Amino acid sequence: MAGIEIHGVTKRFGDVKALDDVTVTFEPEKIYGFLGRNGAGKSTLINIIANRLFADGGSILIDGTPAAENMGVHDKIFCMSEADLYDDSMRIRDIFKWTGRFYDNFDIDKALEISKKFELDTGKRFKTLSKGYQSIFKLTVALSLNVPYLIFDEPVLGLDANHREMFYDIMLREYAQSPRTIIIATHLIEEVSGMIEDVVLIDSGKILFCEEVEKLMEESYCVAGLSSQVDDYCRGKEVVGTDQLGALKQAYIIGEREKIAGNDSLQFSQVNLQKLFIKLTEKGGESI
Repeated sequence: MAGIEIHGVTKRFGDVKALDDVTVTFEPEKIYGFLGRNGAGKSTLINIIANRLFADGGSILIDGTPAAENMGVHDKIFCMSEADLYDDSMRIRDIFKWTGRFYDNFDIDKALEISKKFELDTGKRFKTLSKGYQSIFKLTVALSLNVPYLIFDEPVLGLDANHREMFYDIMLREYAQSPRTIIIATHLIEEVSGMIEDVVLIDSGKILFCEEVEKLMEESYCVAGLSSQVDDYCRGKEVVGTDQLGALKQAYIIGEREKIAGNDSLQFSQVNLQKLFIKLTEKGGESI
């Protein structure tokens, strides 16, 4: 089967269970948002997929092939992360050359073209770059690799708004020209909500759900009004969170929107992805 299949993966760090029986599949040629609060397990799972960590249990298959310690999947997947895995004394153009030796599908001409767009000086040494330009360099490497599975772990840390917009534009252009699986782990949910197709939500080391964004938004809504009326409306429904101010209450619901006669005072509205994420992780995802 094509895709990244994760089956029952667990990982502990001492007494802390970072991943708890994680099972999820990232399908080919889709853009995923991989969301979770700090410490939820995102980076741990990403590092296991990328063979930078080893799971205590479970398995990961990439296109049906076991991924752990398998050089056969090396050219299929690349992970851009916060970690600086480069020789910081080397010049950027030299790191590009070395990357081409490790990855046959690295396009150095594309890397130089993207560098020019970002005004990244390839003659500088990695250690002399600002934090933002170090991120830009790592993004440039990732975007210049024609691999079927590309993972970005907090890709825009240190980038200003213009550079973040440039990254998203280049990424979508590359995806349109050469579809692949792109997984974006980020806290900037609103910035990516319009480009991701599926969302995977992890909390406390467990996958809460994997769902199409469009379907999730269609099934999620907010109802607001007097607290007693909102409570009456919510009975039997899947409420994932609430806000209250005095006698007024808002409830966030996943399920079919139902209007009940005599409740004209209730107000219904759409929930955005970021608000839904906050409410699901506030509650720990018990309703899903």
